[in-house]
Amino acid sequence: MTTEGEKARPRATTARRAVVGRLSWGLADQAASSMTNFAVGIYVARSLGLTAFGVFSLAWVTYGVVLNVSRGVATDPLMVRFSGVSDASWRGAVARSSGTALGVGAALGTASAVAGLALGGRVGTAFACLGVVLPGLLLQDAWRFAFFAAGTGRKAFVNDVVWGVALALAMVAAARVGSVSAFVLAWGGSAAVAAVYGCLQSGIRPRLAGAREWVREHRDLGYRYLVENVSNSGASQLRAYGLGAIVGVGAVGVIRGAELLLGPFLALLMGLSLVTVAEAARVRRRAPQQLGRFCLLLGGGQAVAALLWGGALLLVPDRLGELVLGGVWSSAAELIVPVTLGVAGAGLGTGAAAGLRALGAARLSLRSQLFASACYVVGGLGGAVVAGTAGSAWGVAAATVCGSAVWWLHLRSALREHHQNTIREVRTP
Repeated sequence: MTTEGEKARPRATTARRAVVGRLSWGLADQAASSMTNFAVGIYVARSLGLTAFGVFSLAWVTYGVVLNVSRGVATDPLMVRFSGVSDASWRGAVARSSGTALGVGAALGTASAVAGLALGGRVGTAFACLGVVLPGLLLQDAWRFAFFAAGTGRKAFVNDVVWGVALALAMVAAARVGSVSAFVLAWGGSAAVAAVYGCLQSGIRPRLAGAREWVREHRDLGYRYLVENVSNSGASQLRAYGLGAIVGVGAVGVIRGAELLLGPFLALLMGLSLVTVAEAARVRRRAPQQLGRFCLLLGGGQAVAALLWGGALLLVPDRLGELVLGGVWSSAAELIVPVTLGVAGAGLGTGAAAGLRALGAARLSLRSQLFASACYVVGGLGGAVVAGTAGSAWGVAAATVCGSAVWWLHLRSALREHHQNTIREVRTP
Protein backbone atom coordinates (compact mmCIF):
# COMPACT_ATOMS: atom_id res chain seq x y z
CA MET A 1 0.00 0.00 0.00
CA THR A 2 1.42 3.37 -1.00
CA THR A 3 1.78 5.89 1.81
CA GLU A 4 1.35 9.65 1.53
CA GLY A 5 5.10 10.11 2.08
CA GLU A 6 5.91 7.79 -0.82
CA LYS A 7 3.56 9.75 -3.06
CA ALA A 8 5.09 13.05 -2.01
CA ARG A 9 8.64 12.00 -2.86
CA PRO A 10 8.04 11.49 -6.59
CA ARG A 11 6.14 14.80 -6.72
CA ALA A 12 9.05 16.60 -5.04
CA THR A 13 11.53 14.94 -7.42
CA THR A 14 9.44 15.96 -10.41
CA ALA A 15 9.23 19.52 -9.13
CA ARG A 16 13.00 19.71 -8.65
CA ARG A 17 13.59 18.39 -12.14
CA ALA A 18 11.23 21.00 -13.54
CA VAL A 19 13.13 23.76 -11.71
CA VAL A 20 16.48 22.40 -12.92
CA GLY A 21 15.13 22.22 -16.46
CA ARG A 22 13.92 25.84 -16.44
CA LEU A 23 17.16 27.06 -14.85
CA SER A 24 19.19 25.09 -17.40
CA TRP A 25 17.43 26.83 -20.27
CA GLY A 26 17.95 30.10 -18.44
CA LEU A 27 21.66 29.43 -18.16
CA ALA A 28 21.79 28.39 -21.82
CA ASP A 29 20.01 31.59 -22.83
CA GLN A 30 22.32 33.72 -20.71
CA ALA A 31 25.31 31.91 -22.21
CA ALA A 32 24.07 32.83 -25.68
CA SER A 33 23.42 36.41 -24.56
CA SER A 34 26.83 36.59 -22.87
CA MET A 35 28.60 35.34 -25.97
CA THR A 36 26.75 37.87 -28.11
CA ASN A 37 27.61 40.82 -25.85
CA PHE A 38 31.18 39.63 -25.42
CA ALA A 39 31.66 39.21 -29.16
CA VAL A 40 30.26 42.69 -29.85
CA GLY A 41 32.59 44.30 -27.34
CA ILE A 42 35.67 42.44 -28.49
CA TYR A 43 34.99 43.00 -32.19
CA VAL A 44 34.30 46.72 -31.74
CA ALA A 45 37.32 47.21 -29.45
CA ARG A 46 39.65 45.58 -31.97
CA SER A 47 38.10 47.37 -34.95
CA LEU A 48 37.84 50.92 -33.59
CA GLY A 49 40.61 51.45 -31.05
CA LEU A 50 40.48 52.91 -27.55
CA THR A 51 38.87 56.34 -28.08
CA ALA A 52 36.21 55.23 -30.59
CA PHE A 53 35.48 52.23 -28.37
CA GLY A 54 34.86 54.70 -25.56
CA VAL A 55 32.27 56.47 -27.73
CA PHE A 56 30.57 53.14 -28.47
CA SER A 57 30.61 52.37 -24.72
CA LEU A 58 28.76 55.62 -23.97
CA ALA A 59 25.99 54.53 -26.36
CA TRP A 60 26.03 51.06 -24.74
CA VAL A 61 25.53 52.32 -21.17
CA THR A 62 22.79 54.68 -22.39
CA TYR A 63 21.00 51.69 -23.91
CA GLY A 64 21.28 50.04 -20.49
CA VAL A 65 19.32 52.91 -18.93
CA VAL A 66 16.58 52.74 -21.58
CA LEU A 67 16.44 48.94 -21.25
CA ASN A 68 15.84 49.25 -17.54
CA VAL A 69 13.08 51.81 -18.08
CA SER A 70 11.36 49.27 -20.32
CA ARG A 71 11.86 46.44 -17.86
CA GLY A 72 10.55 48.48 -14.94
CA VAL A 73 7.24 49.46 -16.51
CA ALA A 74 6.71 46.61 -18.99
CA THR A 75 8.33 43.28 -18.20
CA ASP A 76 9.25 43.18 -14.49
CA PRO A 77 5.54 43.26 -13.50
CA LEU A 78 4.95 40.50 -16.07
CA MET A 79 7.52 38.27 -14.37
CA VAL A 80 6.14 38.86 -10.89
CA ARG A 81 2.42 38.50 -11.67
CA PHE A 82 2.20 36.28 -14.76
CA SER A 83 4.77 33.52 -14.16
CA GLY A 84 3.12 30.10 -14.24
CA VAL A 85 -0.41 31.38 -14.98
CA SER A 86 -2.88 30.05 -17.55
CA ASP A 87 -2.03 30.39 -21.23
CA ALA A 88 -4.93 32.76 -21.92
CA SER A 89 -3.91 35.06 -19.08
CA TRP A 90 -0.26 34.95 -20.17
CA ARG A 91 -1.03 35.78 -23.81
CA GLY A 92 -3.15 38.79 -22.93
CA ALA A 93 -0.51 40.09 -20.55
CA VAL A 94 2.33 39.55 -23.03
CA ALA A 95 0.51 41.44 -25.80
CA ARG A 96 0.19 44.48 -23.56
CA SER A 97 3.64 44.27 -21.92
CA SER A 98 5.45 43.84 -25.26
CA GLY A 99 3.43 46.73 -26.66
CA THR A 100 4.56 48.80 -23.69
CA ALA A 101 8.21 47.89 -24.36
CA LEU A 102 7.82 48.82 -28.01
CA GLY A 103 6.24 52.14 -27.05
CA VAL A 104 9.07 52.93 -24.64
CA GLY A 105 11.58 52.17 -27.38
CA ALA A 106 9.82 54.44 -29.86
CA ALA A 107 9.48 57.34 -27.41
CA LEU A 108 12.99 57.25 -25.94
CA GLY A 109 14.48 56.34 -29.32
CA THR A 110 13.04 59.54 -30.77
CA ALA A 111 14.49 61.52 -27.87
CA SER A 112 17.92 59.92 -28.37
CA ALA A 113 17.88 60.61 -32.12
CA VAL A 114 16.94 64.27 -31.62
CA ALA A 115 19.58 64.74 -28.91
CA GLY A 116 22.21 63.08 -31.09
CA LEU A 117 21.47 65.26 -34.08
CA ALA A 118 21.62 68.36 -31.88
CA LEU A 119 24.92 67.26 -30.31
CA GLY A 120 26.65 66.42 -33.59
CA GLY A 121 30.09 64.92 -34.01
CA ARG A 122 30.98 61.27 -33.56
CA VAL A 123 29.21 60.99 -30.20
CA GLY A 124 26.06 62.67 -31.51
CA THR A 125 25.91 60.41 -34.56
CA ALA A 126 26.23 57.33 -32.35
CA PHE A 127 23.31 58.49 -30.19
CA ALA A 128 21.19 59.26 -33.25
CA CYS A 129 21.77 55.74 -34.56
CA LEU A 130 20.99 54.32 -31.12
CA GLY A 131 17.62 56.07 -31.25
CA VAL A 132 16.81 54.34 -34.55
CA VAL A 133 17.45 50.83 -33.20
CA LEU A 134 16.03 51.13 -29.68
CA PRO A 135 12.50 49.84 -30.50
CA GLY A 136 13.88 46.57 -31.90
CA LEU A 137 16.30 46.13 -28.99
CA LEU A 138 13.59 46.57 -26.36
CA LEU A 139 11.05 44.35 -28.12
CA GLN A 140 13.59 41.54 -28.40
CA ASP A 141 14.26 41.80 -24.67
CA ALA A 142 10.51 41.75 -23.95
CA TRP A 143 10.11 38.40 -25.73
CA ARG A 144 12.79 36.87 -23.53
CA PHE A 145 10.92 37.94 -20.40
CA ALA A 146 7.66 36.63 -21.83
CA PHE A 147 9.08 33.18 -22.62
CA PHE A 148 10.65 32.77 -19.18
CA ALA A 149 7.42 33.85 -17.48
CA ALA A 150 5.70 31.01 -19.35
CA GLY A 151 8.45 28.56 -18.36
CA THR A 152 9.54 28.08 -22.00
CA GLY A 153 13.13 29.23 -21.75
CA ARG A 154 14.02 27.18 -24.81
CA LYS A 155 12.25 29.74 -27.00
CA ALA A 156 14.22 32.57 -25.40
CA PHE A 157 17.44 30.67 -26.12
CA VAL A 158 16.49 30.14 -29.76
CA ASN A 159 15.61 33.81 -30.10
CA ASP A 160 19.02 34.85 -28.76
CA VAL A 161 20.71 32.42 -31.15
CA VAL A 162 18.84 34.02 -34.05
CA TRP A 163 20.07 37.42 -32.87
CA GLY A 164 23.62 36.10 -32.62
CA VAL A 165 23.62 34.75 -36.18
CA ALA A 166 22.16 37.98 -37.58
CA LEU A 167 24.65 39.98 -35.53
CA ALA A 168 27.65 38.09 -36.88
CA LEU A 169 26.64 38.93 -40.44
CA ALA A 170 25.88 42.56 -39.55
CA MET A 171 29.21 43.05 -37.76
CA VAL A 172 31.16 41.90 -40.79
CA ALA A 173 29.35 44.51 -42.87
CA ALA A 174 29.93 47.19 -40.21
CA ALA A 175 33.66 46.44 -40.11
CA ARG A 176 33.89 47.38 -43.78
CA VAL A 177 32.52 50.82 -42.94
CA GLY A 178 34.66 51.12 -39.83
CA SER A 179 32.65 53.73 -37.90
CA VAL A 180 30.98 53.76 -34.49
CA SER A 181 27.58 54.48 -36.03
CA ALA A 182 27.87 51.48 -38.36
CA PHE A 183 28.49 49.16 -35.41
CA VAL A 184 25.57 50.64 -33.45
CA LEU A 185 23.23 50.09 -36.41
CA ALA A 186 24.53 46.55 -36.93
CA TRP A 187 24.03 45.68 -33.27
CA GLY A 188 20.51 47.10 -33.04
CA GLY A 189 19.39 46.07 -36.52
CA SER A 190 20.20 42.42 -35.83
CA ALA A 191 18.16 42.65 -32.61
CA ALA A 192 15.19 43.83 -34.69
CA VAL A 193 15.47 40.62 -36.73
CA ALA A 194 15.21 38.57 -33.53
CA ALA A 195 12.32 40.76 -32.33
CA VAL A 196 10.32 39.99 -35.47
CA TYR A 197 11.11 36.30 -35.05
CA GLY A 198 9.81 36.53 -31.47
CA CYS A 199 6.41 37.54 -32.84
CA LEU A 200 6.41 34.36 -34.93
CA GLN A 201 7.53 32.20 -32.00
CA SER A 202 4.84 33.45 -29.66
CA GLY A 203 2.08 34.02 -32.19
CA ILE A 204 1.42 37.31 -30.37
CA ARG A 205 1.37 40.79 -31.84
CA PRO A 206 2.47 43.60 -29.48
CA ARG A 207 -0.47 45.86 -28.57
CA LEU A 208 0.71 49.45 -28.45
CA ALA A 209 -2.84 50.49 -27.61
CA GLY A 210 -2.68 48.38 -24.44
CA ALA A 211 0.41 50.14 -23.06
CA ARG A 212 -1.50 52.76 -21.07
CA GLU A 213 -3.77 50.11 -19.54
CA TRP A 214 -0.79 47.93 -18.62
CA VAL A 215 1.08 50.77 -16.91
CA ARG A 216 -2.06 51.81 -15.00
CA GLU A 217 -2.87 48.28 -13.80
CA HIS A 218 0.64 47.60 -12.53
CA ARG A 219 1.69 51.05 -11.38
CA ASP A 220 2.07 49.83 -7.78
CA LEU A 221 5.03 47.69 -8.91
CA GLY A 222 5.98 49.39 -12.15
CA TYR A 223 6.80 52.85 -10.82
CA ARG A 224 8.97 51.52 -8.02
CA TYR A 225 10.72 49.09 -10.36
CA LEU A 226 11.19 51.91 -12.87
CA VAL A 227 12.98 54.08 -10.32
CA GLU A 228 14.93 51.08 -9.05
CA ASN A 229 16.07 49.96 -12.49
CA VAL A 230 16.91 53.44 -13.74
CA SER A 231 18.88 54.22 -10.59
CA ASN A 232 20.90 51.07 -11.28
CA SER A 233 21.71 51.70 -14.93
CA GLY A 234 21.70 55.48 -14.44
CA ALA A 235 24.47 55.09 -11.90
CA SER A 236 26.56 53.28 -14.54
CA GLN A 237 25.82 56.05 -17.02
CA LEU A 238 26.73 58.82 -14.56
CA ARG A 239 29.93 57.01 -13.72
CA ALA A 240 30.82 56.64 -17.42
CA TYR A 241 30.07 60.28 -18.22
CA GLY A 242 31.85 61.48 -15.09
CA LEU A 243 34.88 59.29 -15.74
CA GLY A 244 35.08 60.65 -19.28
CA ALA A 245 34.99 64.21 -17.96
CA ILE A 246 37.49 63.61 -15.12
CA VAL A 247 40.00 61.31 -16.80
CA GLY A 248 39.05 61.24 -20.52
CA VAL A 249 36.91 59.24 -22.95
CA GLY A 250 39.72 56.72 -23.28
CA ALA A 251 39.24 55.81 -19.60
CA VAL A 252 35.68 54.75 -20.38
CA GLY A 253 37.07 52.38 -22.98
CA VAL A 254 39.59 50.97 -20.48
CA ILE A 255 36.88 50.26 -17.89
CA ARG A 256 34.65 48.72 -20.54
CA GLY A 257 37.56 46.57 -21.74
CA ALA A 258 38.17 45.28 -18.21
CA GLU A 259 34.46 44.55 -17.82
CA LEU A 260 34.49 42.65 -21.10
CA LEU A 261 36.97 40.23 -19.57
CA LEU A 262 34.22 39.45 -17.03
CA GLY A 263 31.66 39.58 -19.83
CA PRO A 264 29.92 36.25 -19.20
CA PHE A 265 29.11 37.22 -15.62
CA LEU A 266 28.14 40.83 -16.34
CA ALA A 267 25.72 39.67 -19.02
CA LEU A 268 24.41 37.04 -16.61
CA LEU A 269 23.77 39.72 -13.99
CA MET A 270 21.95 41.93 -16.50
CA GLY A 271 19.55 39.24 -17.60
CA LEU A 272 19.37 37.01 -14.55
CA SER A 273 15.93 38.28 -13.55
CA LEU A 274 14.58 36.51 -16.64
CA VAL A 275 15.02 33.22 -14.80
CA THR A 276 15.49 33.84 -11.10
CA VAL A 277 12.55 36.12 -10.34
CA ALA A 278 10.13 33.68 -11.98
CA GLU A 279 11.69 30.73 -10.14
CA ALA A 280 11.80 32.60 -6.83
CA ALA A 281 8.11 33.45 -7.28
CA ARG A 282 7.38 29.74 -7.79
CA VAL A 283 9.40 28.84 -4.68
CA ARG A 284 7.48 31.45 -2.69
CA ARG A 285 4.14 29.92 -3.71
CA ARG A 286 5.19 26.28 -3.31
CA ALA A 287 7.63 26.30 -0.37
CA PRO A 288 8.07 29.81 1.09
CA GLN A 289 10.35 28.53 3.84
CA GLN A 290 12.92 27.61 1.16
CA LEU A 291 13.06 31.06 -0.48
CA GLY A 292 15.93 32.39 1.63
CA ARG A 293 18.06 29.32 0.93
CA PHE A 294 17.27 29.51 -2.78
CA CYS A 295 18.40 33.14 -2.92
CA LEU A 296 21.58 32.43 -0.96
CA LEU A 297 22.57 29.57 -3.27
CA LEU A 298 21.84 31.76 -6.26
CA GLY A 299 23.85 34.77 -5.11
CA GLY A 300 26.68 32.79 -3.54
CA GLY A 301 27.09 30.63 -6.63
CA GLN A 302 27.48 33.68 -8.84
CA ALA A 303 29.98 35.33 -6.51
CA VAL A 304 32.17 32.22 -6.34
CA ALA A 305 32.02 31.73 -10.10
CA ALA A 306 33.05 35.34 -10.73
CA LEU A 307 36.01 35.03 -8.36
CA LEU A 308 37.17 31.82 -10.06
CA TRP A 309 36.90 33.43 -13.49
CA GLY A 310 38.79 36.51 -12.34
CA GLY A 311 41.53 34.33 -10.88
CA ALA A 312 41.86 32.54 -14.20
CA LEU A 313 42.13 35.88 -16.03
CA LEU A 314 45.18 36.79 -13.93
CA LEU A 315 46.98 33.83 -15.51
CA VAL A 316 46.28 34.90 -19.11
CA PRO A 317 49.54 35.79 -20.92
CA ASP A 318 49.81 39.26 -22.46
CA ARG A 319 50.12 37.82 -25.96
CA LEU A 320 46.74 36.11 -25.68
CA GLY A 321 45.15 39.17 -24.09
CA GLU A 322 46.35 41.41 -26.89
CA LEU A 323 44.96 38.93 -29.40
CA VAL A 324 41.52 39.35 -27.79
CA LEU A 325 41.38 43.06 -26.92
CA GLY A 326 44.14 44.51 -29.07
CA GLY A 327 45.52 47.79 -27.73
CA VAL A 328 42.91 47.92 -24.96
CA TRP A 329 44.42 44.88 -23.18
CA SER A 330 47.45 46.48 -21.50
CA SER A 331 45.36 49.05 -19.61
CA ALA A 332 42.37 46.79 -18.96
CA ALA A 333 44.50 43.96 -17.52
CA GLU A 334 45.59 46.19 -14.64
CA LEU A 335 41.96 46.42 -13.46
CA ILE A 336 41.13 42.69 -13.39
CA VAL A 337 41.25 42.39 -9.58
CA PRO A 338 38.97 45.33 -8.66
CA VAL A 339 36.53 44.61 -11.50
CA THR A 340 36.33 40.94 -10.44
CA LEU A 341 35.59 41.93 -6.84
CA GLY A 342 32.93 44.32 -8.06
CA VAL A 343 31.22 41.66 -10.17
CA ALA A 344 31.39 39.15 -7.30
CA GLY A 345 29.79 41.65 -4.94
CA ALA A 346 27.05 42.45 -7.42
CA GLY A 347 26.46 38.73 -8.05
CA LEU A 348 25.95 38.09 -4.35
CA GLY A 349 23.39 40.90 -4.23
CA THR A 350 21.31 39.58 -7.13
CA GLY A 351 20.22 36.61 -5.04
CA ALA A 352 18.65 38.92 -2.48
CA ALA A 353 17.20 41.11 -5.22
CA ALA A 354 15.42 38.13 -6.77
CA GLY A 355 13.91 37.26 -3.39
CA LEU A 356 12.61 40.79 -2.82
CA ARG A 357 11.08 40.87 -6.31
CA ALA A 358 9.40 37.50 -5.77
CA LEU A 359 7.93 38.71 -2.48
CA GLY A 360 6.60 41.83 -4.20
CA ALA A 361 8.49 43.92 -1.62
CA ALA A 362 8.93 46.80 -4.04
CA ARG A 363 9.46 49.37 -1.27
CA LEU A 364 12.41 47.51 0.27
CA SER A 365 13.77 46.61 -3.16
CA LEU A 366 13.70 50.26 -4.21
CA ARG A 367 15.38 51.36 -1.00
CA SER A 368 18.16 48.78 -1.49
CA GLN A 369 18.76 49.79 -5.08
CA LEU A 370 18.87 53.52 -4.35
CA PHE A 371 21.47 52.93 -1.65
CA ALA A 372 23.55 50.66 -3.89
CA SER A 373 23.37 53.12 -6.80
CA ALA A 374 24.42 56.04 -4.62
CA CYS A 375 27.41 54.03 -3.37
CA TYR A 376 28.29 53.12 -6.96
CA VAL A 377 28.36 56.72 -8.17
CA VAL A 378 30.22 58.04 -5.13
CA GLY A 379 32.74 55.21 -5.21
CA GLY A 380 33.27 55.34 -8.97
CA LEU A 381 33.65 59.11 -9.30
CA GLY A 382 35.32 59.66 -5.93
CA GLY A 383 37.88 57.03 -6.80
CA ALA A 384 38.46 58.66 -10.20
CA VAL A 385 39.20 62.01 -8.55
CA VAL A 386 41.65 60.42 -6.11
CA ALA A 387 43.43 57.86 -8.31
CA GLY A 388 42.15 58.07 -11.90
CA THR A 389 40.86 55.00 -13.74
CA ALA A 390 42.22 52.48 -11.21
CA GLY A 391 40.73 54.45 -8.33
CA SER A 392 37.34 54.39 -10.01
CA ALA A 393 37.52 50.59 -10.37
CA TRP A 394 38.44 50.08 -6.71
CA GLY A 395 35.77 52.53 -5.58
CA VAL A 396 33.11 50.60 -7.48
CA ALA A 397 34.34 47.30 -6.01
CA ALA A 398 33.90 48.64 -2.47
CA ALA A 399 30.50 50.10 -3.38
CA THR A 400 29.08 46.82 -4.71
CA VAL A 401 30.08 44.93 -1.57
CA CYS A 402 28.36 47.55 0.63
CA GLY A 403 25.29 47.53 -1.61
CA SER A 404 25.07 43.73 -1.49
CA ALA A 405 25.06 43.80 2.32
CA VAL A 406 22.06 46.17 2.30
CA TRP A 407 20.18 43.95 -0.18
CA TRP A 408 20.55 40.97 2.15
CA LEU A 409 19.53 42.90 5.25
CA HIS A 410 16.34 43.99 3.51
CA LEU A 411 15.60 40.49 2.23
CA ARG A 412 15.93 39.17 5.78
CA SER A 413 13.43 41.78 6.93
CA ALA A 414 11.00 40.96 4.10
CA LEU A 415 11.19 37.20 4.77
CA ARG A 416 10.46 37.76 8.45
CA GLU A 417 7.45 39.93 7.62
CA HIS A 418 6.17 37.41 5.07
CA HIS A 419 6.49 34.58 7.61
CA GLN A 420 4.58 36.56 10.24
CA ASN A 421 1.82 37.41 7.78
CA THR A 422 1.51 33.73 6.81
CA ILE A 423 1.16 32.67 10.45
CA ARG A 424 -1.44 35.38 11.03
CA GLU A 425 -3.47 34.20 8.02
CA VAL A 426 -3.38 30.59 9.23
CA ARG A 427 -4.56 31.56 12.70
CA THR A 428 -7.37 33.75 11.39
CA PRO A 429 -10.57 31.63 11.38
